[in-house]
Amino acid sequence: MSVKRAAAGILLASMFAAYPLTSAIAAAPAGAASCSGCHPASPGVASPLRGLAGLDAAYIVKAMQEFRAGSRPATVMDRIAKGFDDEEIRAIANWYAHQR
Repeated sequence: MSVKRAAAGILLASMFAAYPLTSAIAAAPAGAASCSGCHPASPGVASPLRGLAGLDAAYIVKAMQEFRAGSRPATVMDRIAKGFDDEEIRAIANWYAHQR
């Protein structure tokens, strides 16, 4: 992961500290912690945004690739998605898909 990507993840995590990182997210692949800044990492956590735990990995990958390409409407996800390559996106998606 590049320094720029790592800095973006740290910035996002600090900006959205209202959703604390769980021990599960601490063991997640690099980049997944930045997701939990806005999306709850665990089922049952109140949030205005959709939780990612248990979603189909293919759905997450497709959504992230569409955000990155600019073909899916977004407010900030288009910029966030540009910070991840396909391998990182797949690792994050697979990790979230197995969270229950």
